[in-house]
Amino acid sequence: MSDQSAIALGLPDPPGDARGFAGGGGAAVEPLLDVRGLSIGFRDWRRQRVVRIVDDVSFSVGRGEALGLAGESGCGKTTAALALLGLLPRPLERTQGEIVLHSRKLGVSANVHRGTPAALRGLRWRAVSMIFQGAMNALDPVARVGDQIAEPIRLHEPEVDAAAVDARVVELFEQVGIAPARRRQYPHEFSGGMRQRVMIALALACRPELVIADEPTTALDVMTQAQVLELLEELRRELGLALILITHDLSVIGETCDRVAIMYGGQLVEQGSVEAVYGRPEHPYTQRLLGGFPAIGGPRTLAAAIPGRPPDPAQKPPGCRFHPRCHRMVPGACDVERQELRVLQGGREVRCAYAPWPDGAAT
Repeated sequence: MSDQSAIALGLPDPPGDARGFAGGGGAAVEPLLDVRGLSIGFRDWRRQRVVRIVDDVSFSVGRGEALGLAGESGCGKTTAALALLGLLPRPLERTQGEIVLHSRKLGVSANVHRGTPAALRGLRWRAVSMIFQGAMNALDPVARVGDQIAEPIRLHEPEVDAAAVDARVVELFEQVGIAPARRRQYPHEFSGGMRQRVMIALALACRPELVIADEPTTALDVMTQAQVLELLEELRRELGLALILITHDLSVIGETCDRVAIMYGGQLVEQGSVEAVYGRPEHPYTQRLLGGFPAIGGPRTLAAAIPGRPPDPAQKPPGCRFHPRCHRMVPGACDVERQELRVLQGGREVRCAYAPWPDGAAT
């Protein structure tokens, strides 16, 4: 990232380790994150082709906004999130698209995928951090939890002395509702819900602008899940955080997010405000997902399952990727023609040639 880019943004000079990004100069500070046409895949050398796991995905996140990224397992949610941090594991790689983070804190507008390793290290934790799925696997089992939270502070803020670092750790424990004295304990001494709180404290250690939460309530009981979600919402309001919440549970997004983006087969098939999408889903896949939740107080009936399974990334069906499972498939059209995202009235985006449906949410 050049100094001229930061000046064009009207921001202070970037710190040394935040440089090394190409492009992004002159862009408006809002939104905080802008993803355009992101595709991620791996090379199938045997068949001489690129297999796309994420295909032409675009979305944005504003400051203080919460976006829910939903869909069945294997739809590309976590893969897209790892790309936002420059953490794609090999052999996955970005094949096209832009990921631009506008950080007021660091004074940069950076193309994440073009960042040097040093620049990416300067961006993580301070501007954007992640709550990984499975706290027990993400935490070091042989290090005290307080030391693990202090580590990114010491690494990214070397000017902060030891006493101030410890005071920050104490403050973080209090914010997430854990007695500060427990910072000297090890991960195995905490319950699943408490370990998840430790992960949240770790993600907030360097006071980032954006937090990506990947299935933060997986394997937690209902009461603990509610407590963790309430904590995330309180911290978001208190600290002005932006949040990307990745989950297959639409009820969680309904409780915590402003907007929702639905993924299927590596593509976004619908996105808009939670109120609009939940109130009147337009894509048949979204309709079926929401139709799988029983109505509290309604008749006791079995939820309708979606037949079949998501497509294999290496063997995607022609036309609309959802058409083999779609209850509204039009032969000769949906199974032949590639579907593109269309903007409907009110700004809703839907990847279906026949939306809006006359009966809206009816399935």
